[in-house]
Amino acid sequence: MLNADQLSQHYRQVRAHTLALAAPLSGEDASVQSMPDASPTKWHLAHTTWFFETFVLEPREERFKPFDAAFRALFNSYYNAVGEKHPRAQRGLLTRPGLDTVLAYRADVDERVLRLLARLDHAALALVELGLHHEQQHQELLLTDIKHLFSCNPLQPAYREAAVYAAPPKPLQWQAFAEGLAEIGHAGNGFAYDNEGPRHRVFLPAYSLATRLVTNAEYAGFIDAGGYRDASLWLADGWDWLRAQGRGHPLYWHQGDRGWEEFTLEGHAPLSHVSYFEADAYARWAGARLPTEAEWEHAALHGGEHLQQLDDTCWQWTASAYLPYPGFRVSEGAVGEYNGKFMVNQMVLRGGSVATPRSHVRLSYRNFFPASACWQFTGIRLAR
Repeated sequence: MLNADQLSQHYRQVRAHTLALAAPLSGEDASVQSMPDASPTKWHLAHTTWFFETFVLEPREERFKPFDAAFRALFNSYYNAVGEKHPRAQRGLLTRPGLDTVLAYRADVDERVLRLLARLDHAALALVELGLHHEQQHQELLLTDIKHLFSCNPLQPAYREAAVYAAPPKPLQWQAFAEGLAEIGHAGNGFAYDNEGPRHRVFLPAYSLATRLVTNAEYAGFIDAGGYRDASLWLADGWDWLRAQGRGHPLYWHQGDRGWEEFTLEGHAPLSHVSYFEADAYARWAGARLPTEAEWEHAALHGGEHLQQLDDTCWQWTASAYLPYPGFRVSEGAVGEYNGKFMVNQMVLRGGSVATPRSHVRLSYRNFFPASACWQFTGIRLAR
């Protein structure tokens, strides 16, 4: 774990990076919520600050006084132990407090946390470190939520200059792994969320993993072959979802003068913004499957340089339901609500994405979303 001096430096860096991500946005950009799953940038800025005020300052600061008592409910996300919460789908209705007030809230809490750091015990320092990783999660959410918001605007505003992608990838190949026992889960070095442990052994039958992610161009072949019209390729819930949504292509795709185009991405870029349902259907069409999370982690550890983009570009859907590892115990207190209570109706994703801070990526990281989620940078790596 980081000591107080290291944590102070890391705190400044993470908090400054969140402000930098929000800097290109207007006050109007920062206030709008484009769908119930997304949150306004202003809410992300406030909620990550609420975490430090509620869990670090309130129990430990002498003569603690909240910046604004109303913020306790307004910016609580899902912590039932803390008290009331503003409805998630109505975060975009919070025109007040304004962005300037939220930024003042951040500055006030930052000053108080940094002043307190040198006097915190080991448990409190660990809580600050957790809060910083929590904020890095929200940095990624901030970007994906802004992308969804901007995609709804017919002016198609740009958040920043488009990325320049590398040359088209090499042909897809397969790397084989022999059967045997493997250890997965966090090994105990450095930070990890509680859901990444305990480390444990699993038996893996022989398997092969694709050396790169599925590309936009490859997925276009699935669409053109009628993949969205063939019920035999889809899970029952996936087919119902597709029909209810009227979906015939991934999120952000549209037909342009040159064929399929994606909002901000190029054709040879790795496919992104697909649901688990779409990933599973594509894998079945391609004569393959999705890897389990144990296969993914084992391959990431032992696959070497042949496995391109294993922890980069897109979060990768696995065939594993989000469930506790053997021996998992929920942490005590409100922070115990962070991961454990979501272990139902979710699928595990592994790796990281172009929006994930590099210091936040690790092989044992277990991201999770419902099977229908597709506004995150989610892609496909095949297994067989």
